[in-house]
Amino acid sequence: MVICARSVATSGKNSISFEVTRMRGIFPTCAVTLAICFHAATVRIEAQAEQPLRLVQTIPMPEVKGRLDHMDLDVDSKRLFVAGLENGSVEVIDLQGAKWVRNIPGFKKPQGIAFVPSLNKLFVASGDDGMLRVYRGSTLDLLDSIKLELGPNRVAYDPHAKLLYVGYGGADAGKDLGAIAIVDATTDKAIASVRVAAHPSELLLDKSGDRLFVFVSINSEIQVIDTKKRAVVATWPVSSERPGDAAFDEVSRRLLIGTRTPPKMIAMDSKTGKEVAGLPTVEGMDGVYYDAAHKRIYVSGGRGFDVGSVFVYQQKDPDHYEMIGKIPTKAGAGTSFWSPELNRYYVAAPAHDGEQAAVLVFEPQP
Repeated sequence: MVICARSVATSGKNSISFEVTRMRGIFPTCAVTLAICFHAATVRIEAQAEQPLRLVQTIPMPEVKGRLDHMDLDVDSKRLFVAGLENGSVEVIDLQGAKWVRNIPGFKKPQGIAFVPSLNKLFVASGDDGMLRVYRGSTLDLLDSIKLELGPNRVAYDPHAKLLYVGYGGADAGKDLGAIAIVDATTDKAIASVRVAAHPSELLLDKSGDRLFVFVSINSEIQVIDTKKRAVVATWPVSSERPGDAAFDEVSRRLLIGTRTPPKMIAMDSKTGKEVAGLPTVEGMDGVYYDAAHKRIYVSGGRGFDVGSVFVYQQKDPDHYEMIGKIPTKAGAGTSFWSPELNRYYVAAPAHDGEQAAVLVFEPQP
């Protein structure tokens, strides 16, 4: 701190005098220092304002330990469901009240979550017990349990056919091949399966429900399933290793892929499998989403690292992308979820170094 005047008690007097002469050299210093401080504060505020995402809420999740995984949203009741992978639970967040309200316990490695409002059902896939559990959406009472092989992870729902696709198997089940279970979401019965090269790390379904993109991280490839034939019809290599998460810009026919070794964001033609762009991305990548309204890609990462970030890319056109922001989150905060309906981006931050687990809520900026 710079003090620009000081007082001295004059001997034999009760008054205070200022040493004006000696202060003449200090006043310019104070002015310069204050100007520098003001400029630095202004730069910090402007830098925050210019970021493409702004943190608007932090919602704590008490007593939730360990790694967090995937999320889904009940838009109408504004409930966010968060997989507490190492906590063996699904956490329920009231977004309207900005508070944690309850959890659903009893899982072994819960991962994939799908909330289906038209059926009033919540589906949860858990890897270490090979189960897909079905809950009533309104009350979260258990309705059914579907036994698969070990390793259920990502899920994708087709609202037209009312089918749920669940990736499982592979190394998680002690096998070479993985599989996609096809579940009738109205009867809660597994009706078919499709074999894939290894354990699926991500599933993306096109809006028509005709093509399912299966990301096989261990092989660094994508397999395309024709859902009508229930068969793999194409296999595309990915140039960077371990493609783990992705988003689909269906208008531009682009798969937007996050890889881990090295960490990259790759844009791929969804018709041909040709890569058209590639940019560096965050370490510990564990979430990729496409914001169609702003034409942005959000890639969250930090899993296994002491820092977490969201890298934001602007889509100039289908083949050209520019990184426009790196937003800090929390240590280990890998997974995320984008809601176009609520215009909010959610990042799951695990408990770390005395801080509670939390959901970080971001608002896109113009």
